[in-house]
Amino acid sequence: MEKALLVIDFINEIVDGKGKLAAKGYAASIKKAATIARLNKAIRLFRENGMPVIFVRLAFDPSYANQPKSSPVFGKAHEYGILKAGDWSTAFHPSVDYRKNDIVVEKQRVSAFYGTPLADLLRDMGVTHVCIAGVATDLAVEAAARDAHDRDFAVTVLADACAAASEREHEGSLLFLPKIGSVVAVEELQKAMEKIPASVSESIAEEGIGGGGRGL
Repeated sequence: MEKALLVIDFINEIVDGKGKLAAKGYAASIKKAATIARLNKAIRLFRENGMPVIFVRLAFDPSYANQPKSSPVFGKAHEYGILKAGDWSTAFHPSVDYRKNDIVVEKQRVSAFYGTPLADLLRDMGVTHVCIAGVATDLAVEAAARDAHDRDFAVTVLADACAAASEREHEGSLLFLPKIGSVVAVEELQKAMEKIPASVSESIAEEGIGGGGRGL
């Protein structure tokens, strides 16, 4: 079973303290939990093991023609001039280990799968198991996990490589996610990939350890 890492929405507008969306609490939560350090550890782990890393970001056409203006999440982006493709707002934050030759998928909705080629891309790569890191845990991460599950991918959420606007929202989502996949820390995934034979590791990732799938 081939794994891939999805890195979702670690863009300036959400992650950088100067971003308008970041001011909702995302930047502070990420800094407090050292989320990006753990994210970069996960990225390095996948690269070292020859597994795909796919970066996903929210980005609208500069005309905002593909922006859902009725959305309570980002329906006012055009009013603030944010989240336009190709500008600072949608660039990956410089602290994230993104490289110019990395695969990038751009989305215009909460889920990484909605209206994007992501599912086909994963299947073309032979991927059957997605590990997810992203912001926000209760929005983009949970939406991607639900959609991946319904498209028959095995799902693992890297809890400490995700963040939300508040600890309450982050933890609340993590309480739900074991119903559709595994929830683990990056270090747990690393230990499993280093010490457990691949077939056993995959079986554990699907079943979970410690009740309700909260574990690898």
